[in-house]
Amino acid sequence: MPESINPPENGETEPVRLPDSDLDSIEASVRKLLDQSAEQARQIDSLSSAPASADSPFGAFGMPGFAGLPPQPAPPEPRPILELEGEEYEDELDALSDWVDDFLVRVYGAEVTTAAPWCEQWQEHDDVVGWLHALWLAYQQHKDAEAGLSGLFVWHRDFLTHAMATIRAAGGPLSACMTDPDRPAHRLLPGPPPSNRTVTSVKKESEEDGEPGQALG
Repeated sequence: MPESINPPENGETEPVRLPDSDLDSIEASVRKLLDQSAEQARQIDSLSSAPASADSPFGAFGMPGFAGLPPQPAPPEPRPILELEGEEYEDELDALSDWVDDFLVRVYGAEVTTAAPWCEQWQEHDDVVGWLHALWLAYQQHKDAEAGLSGLFVWHRDFLTHAMATIRAAGGPLSACMTDPDRPAHRLLPGPPPSNRTVTSVKKESEEDGEPGQALG
């Protein structure tokens, strides 16, 4: 039977004394726990104050994104095709041609007549390329889910009808091209000459350089 521990005669309990090595170990453990708690508090503050990025899957719930993750690059802004050059222009024109030939003309290409001409080489007409590219960009925007259920109706009403009427007008950019589906034709109509102001400016610069002035035509 173990020996019973009798309390001291004066009724006071003597303090428990631990070796110094045990005290050092306990102090180190407590300090480590305090450091861990402080680091967790800093992480919570960082997450709660960081704004939710547009690409964050938690943005719709008002939750911040994960700190430390690199931001996702924004998609490139669309540019008018006539501002592009070289290979960039050719790639964009190839994509536009696929959409025009496989979708636009197949679905909305009314019969070729003198009142509604067309050109199998429409890619050679810069103004037509600009119109069709703008129409294509509008189509991509309005078929997106964010445009709502009426998006494509708006595209038909505000973009398709006006663009096709302009491109295929009897006196439009393709009026000297194919007016009969059995007789393909292509012709670039001459554009207006430079304005008098431009001609005068060029002549003045030539005279200042000691060269005889030449009118533009």
